[in-house]
Amino acid sequence: MAKTKRGRILWSLPSRGRGTCPVCSATRIKLLYPRTDANGTAVKVCKRCYKAPQSRLDAITTS
Repeated sequence: MAKTKRGRILWSLPSRGRGTCPVCSATRIKLLYPRTDANGTAVKVCKRCYKAPQSRLDAITTS
């Protein structure tokens, strides 16, 4: 049986949820995972950078 609702929410996001990851600078990648930086602001990152250490995220957002 087909799963018709799978990934349907991505169609309502701008650019289908894709962009450039602020941590690894990968382009045209899905940015679906929220992380908070040292300032407390939420930043959306890619799947690979979601598990990155907090120090790596802080180094990118403070520069």
